[in-house]
Amino acid sequence: MPPKTRLAVRLTPRGGREAIDGWAIDGEGRAYLKVRVAAPPVEGAANAALLALLAKTLGVPKSSLSIASGAGARLKLVEIEGCDGLSLERALGPRPGLPG
Repeated sequence: MPPKTRLAVRLTPRGGREAIDGWAIDGEGRAYLKVRVAAPPVEGAANAALLALLAKTLGVPKSSLSIASGAGARLKLVEIEGCDGLSLERALGPRPGLPG
């Protein structure tokens, strides 16, 4: 069975461009990835742009990504099939707060 990884993402729709702005830590010490997309948060356009950007960055098919929770919220939990923690770290850099 391929590995599954969950990734916390804070999405900024209408961010002017498609970009991954790096890691941040919330008030409770949990790491999340800051991502911006040009698409508006209408009819799932921003979520689709997020999944497309993450798929391209991670080198996995778009069909292997899904939003596990937070589809209508700014903070989302994205589930990625076929991508382990090491592959994630190579593509996005080490998560803050984790031993490296």
